[in-house]
Amino acid sequence: MKISKGDYILRSFSKIKHKKWELYVITRIIHLLNDPEIEYVCQQLVKTPENKRYLTDLFFPTLELYYEIDEGQHSLDQHIISDVHRQREIVDATGFIEKRIRVFDENKNDRSLNEINIEIDEEIDFIKKRKKQFILKNNFIPWNYETKFSPEPHLKRGYIDVKDNVVFLNHRDTLRCFGYKKGHHQPATWTIKGTKKHVWFPKLYKNKDWNNSLSDDFKTIEMKRTDNSILPKVGHTEAIVFAHYKNLFGQIVYKFLGEFHTSIKESTNYKWVYIRKQTKIYLNEYQ
Repeated sequence: MKISKGDYILRSFSKIKHKKWELYVITRIIHLLNDPEIEYVCQQLVKTPENKRYLTDLFFPTLELYYEIDEGQHSLDQHIISDVHRQREIVDATGFIEKRIRVFDENKNDRSLNEINIEIDEEIDFIKKRKKQFILKNNFIPWNYETKFSPEPHLKRGYIDVKDNVVFLNHRDTLRCFGYKKGHHQPATWTIKGTKKHVWFPKLYKNKDWNNSLSDDFKTIEMKRTDNSILPKVGHTEAIVFAHYKNLFGQIVYKFLGEFHTSIKESTNYKWVYIRKQTKIYLNEYQ
């Protein structure tokens, strides 16, 4: 179910209401920034350049920037990824800038509100300047929440790219990018007409029948049976992958991960291995 932008904003803030300083800093940044073109996410699951996965406090995907709010008892322990989080949508933050706002001093005492506000104001200036830099390089994509999950902007642009964090809410809208004209679609794969390729919607975490996984560098998918039983012999397949995840609000989303091909060399009787070959797909050839 799609939620409105108003609901998105209110639910985002409600997710951090139990952390007083985090709530204060984040809402102050968003309110004073006052820029509806800049997309933000609270508690986004990311992969860092060190291939670590954790929840960021405030994430700006189109500015390749995220913030950590260092509270008195704040530590990475608060961001440990549980089994539940394995099902969450994850963003590759390689190349992103990490910024930190401390709400305590070197003695672990709370800083004054005035000191924190001054630092927040400085960060707001930084965010505004960063947006201008992205615009000058023609790299800024304005946030249009109403079309975020629609295939139309991608069809108009002519391609989908992993770095743009492409997600859809259902199979049908995903498949529109590849010439699909029918109604809702349920199977985990769909063969693209006139090609040897198919679109694949895998769950890349342990579920009832499969124990699938995505490598830390996002370049390899492994498929195994939950009971570790023998698999049929793998053949050559080419799959455009949209992984089945849940976002912050529990919505099912299908996230573009690239085009993967089976690796017959690395596959065995007990696992199938897929290697990423493309991170950008041009859509015109499929229409």
